[in-house]
Amino acid sequence: MTLPNFDETLEKYARLIAETGVNVQKGQSVVLQISVDQAPLARLITKEAYKLGAGEVIVQWADDQIQRQFLLHADQDYLENIPQYKIDQTNDWVNKGASRISVVSADPDALSGVDTERVASFQAASGKALMSLRKATQANKVSWTVVAAAGKEWAAKVFPDLTDSEQQIDALWDEIFKTTRVYEADPVAAWQAHDTKLAAKAAELNKEQFSALHYTAPGTDLVIGLPKNHLWEGAGSDNVRGEKFMANMPTEEVFTAPDSRRVDGVVSSTKPLSYAGTTISGMRFTFKEGKVIDFSAEQGQEVLETLLNTDEGARHLGEVALVPDPSPISQSGITFYNTLFDENASNHLAFGSAYAFNVQGGTEMTEEELKEAGLNRSQTHVDFMIGSNQMNIDGIREDGTTVPIFRNGDWA
Repeated sequence: MTLPNFDETLEKYARLIAETGVNVQKGQSVVLQISVDQAPLARLITKEAYKLGAGEVIVQWADDQIQRQFLLHADQDYLENIPQYKIDQTNDWVNKGASRISVVSADPDALSGVDTERVASFQAASGKALMSLRKATQANKVSWTVVAAAGKEWAAKVFPDLTDSEQQIDALWDEIFKTTRVYEADPVAAWQAHDTKLAAKAAELNKEQFSALHYTAPGTDLVIGLPKNHLWEGAGSDNVRGEKFMANMPTEEVFTAPDSRRVDGVVSSTKPLSYAGTTISGMRFTFKEGKVIDFSAEQGQEVLETLLNTDEGARHLGEVALVPDPSPISQSGITFYNTLFDENASNHLAFGSAYAFNVQGGTEMTEEELKEAGLNRSQTHVDFMIGSNQMNIDGIREDGTTVPIFRNGDWA
């Protein structure tokens, strides 16, 4: 590692994750999901969480290669049936309101060549078994954050022109630190200012309460309906106990839930999507009355088809997010092959389940009430990027009049 003051900067990053990411409270349980390759960061996050008063820190280790071998060779029964102890474990986290930190660092192509049917079987089983955790997260019943660490294979994918793995890893860590404001003298204060800025933009959109959004760009002409009483959110969120947290670090978006029944037109992706250990690119979708009725991909067509066949909700939208093209991540010119970063360089949409907090009173609604309000329900939630410096977006009011929101990829 040749980055100047790397150890000191990594400590600042760990502190930011614990303090601002999930805002650890005294006596609280914290679950940390992280790769075995990132043990130094795991130790630092654990240390910072305990310094803030955590009652316990539970570390769940992951390994790309072990997971690949499991998906290649395990008996089908083990792919389709999640052990009860894993279900009980996640239900225990939900019941005690544990905060969750997910550190992403995986190789975007870790599962390339693995039978997509086997991957789909395992993901479908996991989605069903761990539904209570997904529901709690999407209703902000708990604090949660997704952050990144520089994995060797991921860094090589992002920076193939650098001469060796050390330079590649350094370059990726540098981008992670830049985009999460860790190089600032006071990263926590920098995030508070950023949160205030995005919250102001969300407030403007909430005041308008548009009936729909109309997207136009090369390959895109799409109208997305919005539910009545929808709520736009910025960087920061509040859990049910009123504690502030940052769900994604970095983040540059304001987002809400679409009306999953009112989406019509065509939309084209503008960045690759890393999904299920495979890269999907050149996607195009046709929607009618909320549902994908036709789709294609230049790369990863079979994996995309598997995603869209996860369940009924996988062919409907669950999130609409606005990110200006001049955002720092977009202006870096880097494709990260990681949704946490690429979605914050581009306007994006998500297939699958909507966040309950994106409609007034949604966190207290039943699943049926959420569906009646227009919020999509699904076992999955997968973002894909559609923005560019050529995209225009208009807000459509109830009376049919329009208001420019984006022009040439930036706020109008």
